[in-house]
Amino acid sequence: MPLASVPQPSIANPLFPIFLKLEQLRVLLVGGGNVGLEKLTAILRSSPETSVTVVSLTFLPALRALAARHPLVKLHTGPYDDAFLQDVDIVFAATDDPALHQRIKTAARARRLLVNVADTPPLCDFYLSSVVQKGSLKVAVSTNGQSPTVAKRLRAVLEAALPEELDSVLQKMPAIRQQLAGDFAQKVRALDAVTAGLVGGAGYEPPATKRWRRLALGALLAAGALAAARWVSNPNALSKAS
Repeated sequence: MPLASVPQPSIANPLFPIFLKLEQLRVLLVGGGNVGLEKLTAILRSSPETSVTVVSLTFLPALRALAARHPLVKLHTGPYDDAFLQDVDIVFAATDDPALHQRIKTAARARRLLVNVADTPPLCDFYLSSVVQKGSLKVAVSTNGQSPTVAKRLRAVLEAALPEELDSVLQKMPAIRQQLAGDFAQKVRALDAVTAGLVGGAGYEPPATKRWRRLALGALLAAGALAAARWVSNPNALSKAS
C-alpha cells in the first residue's frame, strides 16, 4: 500500500474543559505590549472584576486605558521578578522574550501555579479558547492549541447561528424547574417533556407542567421566527458570517 494512502490515526483532544471563577483568583500578567493587551482584554471581557497585576518595562497606551477602566488591574512598571509569584494563583506570560517565558514557567511550576505562555503551547498548562456568549450562555471552542484561526472561524459561525433571544429561554428555565411537582424521577420526566417539545418529541407531560412547556416552546418559537424574518430580509447575512 502506498505510504500516502495509509490511514492516519485520529489525534484526540485531551484537554479538560472547565470554566474558572477567575474573579475569585489573583492573576499575574507579564507583558505590556500587543500580546499582553490581548490577554488582558480576554480576561476582562469574561471576568471584569478580576484582580490582575500587570508587570512590564513599558505599556501600550491602549493597555493603560483598559487598566484605568478596571480598578482591580494594577500596573507595575519594571522588570519581572520571581517575587511577583508569591501572591498570585494563575500566571500569563505575554512578552517577546522566550528565555523569560521559560524562567517564568520554571518558577511557577515550582510553586504549583498554572501558566499560560503566549504562542508557546509546550510551556502552557492551559490555553485560552475562542468564546461565544449570548447572555448566560457561553460556548468555548478549543483546537488543542493547533489553530487559533480555526477556533475564531468557528466562533464567528456560532455567533451568527445562535440567536440573541436564546438567553431569554435560559432565563425562564429556573422558573420552569421550580414549578415542576413530584419526586426527582418525575421532575426529570417532566423537564424532559418540556424540552422534548422543542425538538418535536412527545414525551411525558403531567398537567401541572403543560403551561410551562408552552412558555418555553413559545419563547423558542418566537426566537426562531425572528431569526427567520432576519434571514428573509437579508438571506446572505448568515452565509457571509460563516
